[in-house]
Amino acid sequence: MAAEHQVAPESGERGELLNIGQVLDLLREDFPGLISIPKIRLLEQDGLIAPHRTASGYRKFSHRDVERIRYVLRMQRDHYLPKKVIAEHLDAIDRGLEPPEPGPVVPTVPTVALSSDGIPSPDSFRRTDNLRLSRKELVKIAEVSDELLRELEDARLIAAVRGYYDTDALVIAQTAKELAAFGIEPRHLRGMKAAADREVGLVQQIVAPQLRTNDPAARARAAETAAEVAALSVRLHATLVKAGLKQP
Repeated sequence: MAAEHQVAPESGERGELLNIGQVLDLLREDFPGLISIPKIRLLEQDGLIAPHRTASGYRKFSHRDVERIRYVLRMQRDHYLPKKVIAEHLDAIDRGLEPPEPGPVVPTVPTVALSSDGIPSPDSFRRTDNLRLSRKELVKIAEVSDELLRELEDARLIAAVRGYYDTDALVIAQTAKELAAFGIEPRHLRGMKAAADREVGLVQQIVAPQLRTNDPAARARAAETAAEVAALSVRLHATLVKAGLKQP
């Protein structure tokens, strides 16, 4: 079992028992905002830890208890595991077994289909997925700040749909973060959004006649046409930028 997932075995050093305040001090630095005295009490209530009690009723924690709390917090923070699953892991550890490796933190993000030169192909425009990310998940996966995400939303580059963000929002956030390293802020990208909207309008104008019919085959052809035209439009746009940069 990887060191990240290990819980220290029972040491038997009962003279090193800690009070709840000392446990809080040990864990606060690694889990800021996640650990508190009520949280520790809740873990005991849920049966995930079982601290000793003095004759007067005070909780006393062994170093093994501290490691169990650390494990619970890590699994909740890094892998979003529910308490029921964490309890199963701890039971396996108690019985000398190794818990299973945690699965992905979030649904696997589909890879955008790109042609060999890095320009999106028609397949990338046909791609559909059901990925829905919460705001917290988007910030975590894209590794962007809440402030940058708000600026992208203010610039209308990203928008949540019914409270969730899709794959495109993730790619936009990641790309905007990389551009920010060069001093390009979301407000500077409004022109790109306007240009993209014009390209979308052009594609929609081309397929509009096919979409006005009730013929399913015609509507399917409209989707194919939209993907082809969109890919060609992006290729032309990228090539024009490339050619413009070559000019003295």
